[in-house]
Amino acid sequence: MSEILAHVTRGGAVECIHRGDLVVTDTEGKIVFSIGDPQKHTYWRSAAKPFQVIPLVEAEGMKRFDFSGRELALMTSSHGGEETHVAAVQSILDKIGLTADALECGAAPPMYRRAANKILKEGGSFSVFTNACSGKHAAILALAKIRDYPVEGYSQPIHPAQHEVLRAVADLAGLMPKDLTIGIDGCGFPVFGLPIYNMAIAYAHLANPHRFPQSRRSALETIAMAMTAHPHYVAGTNRLDTALMEATGGRILAKVGSEGVYNVSITDQGLGLTLKIEDGNFRPFGPVIIEALKKLNALTPTELETLHPHHQVYLQNHRKQTIGQIIPTL
Repeated sequence: MSEILAHVTRGGAVECIHRGDLVVTDTEGKIVFSIGDPQKHTYWRSAAKPFQVIPLVEAEGMKRFDFSGRELALMTSSHGGEETHVAAVQSILDKIGLTADALECGAAPPMYRRAANKILKEGGSFSVFTNACSGKHAAILALAKIRDYPVEGYSQPIHPAQHEVLRAVADLAGLMPKDLTIGIDGCGFPVFGLPIYNMAIAYAHLANPHRFPQSRRSALETIAMAMTAHPHYVAGTNRLDTALMEATGGRILAKVGSEGVYNVSITDQGLGLTLKIEDGNFRPFGPVIIEALKKLNALTPTELETLHPHHQVYLQNHRKQTIGQIIPTL
């Protein structure tokens, strides 16, 4: 059963609570820390993205198309739709010889509000490039080109590229493809339902892929290196994912998913962490994740100080008055 992970206060009284489940495992599947139900079944959403690009990397897509580390990081991202992100998506498409018309993610506003406001102020419109999932879509288009699969329909579960993705995702989670529940995400891609325990195992493997054959181990190392070396391309300005990776010099790898899912790899400890907020709210992420990392001795005092704005979150009203706080209860 989910447990209370955060209080939201107003005037010293608890006005709201966020329940959830959190689990930390090593690569062997040993649970080293948990709160709530480690077998909670939910959709992985965008936190599965680092594993969805495995087939492309294993197919030597980086070399074939001369993709940069920034572009690979963007393929794993839920990016903010900032100009740097849009340019990277365009670069990926240019390298594989396709245009925006090939992307099946749909037009969406940037996650970064200032980027959205700038587009509207200039009389522009939102596009597939500003969709947070456009990097992942571009990655699977690249895989389709390498394999000589049809480009059209690449986002559908029956597409052969998606079969490769499904097998890779299940393998990292220590499951069989038939064990995963399949749904459809907001961007039209298949999403995978599984226990948060298995998500944590996958992120432990991303932290330390020693158990895998050389080709997969190399792919995981390449993906992790790209994400931690280019954290802005994994999320963006004022985003927790980016802040965690920047503050720790890449020792912590972080990836958000929709509806309250968050994953972390603690690379120096070989651990993976999954958080699921029961009501799907994003706002307790920073306080809860950083408090959990603190309990695991995964952050130095200097790193905690740098991450203070994400850990100690104060709420303000429209007059910029501080009226409450989000307090982790771990």
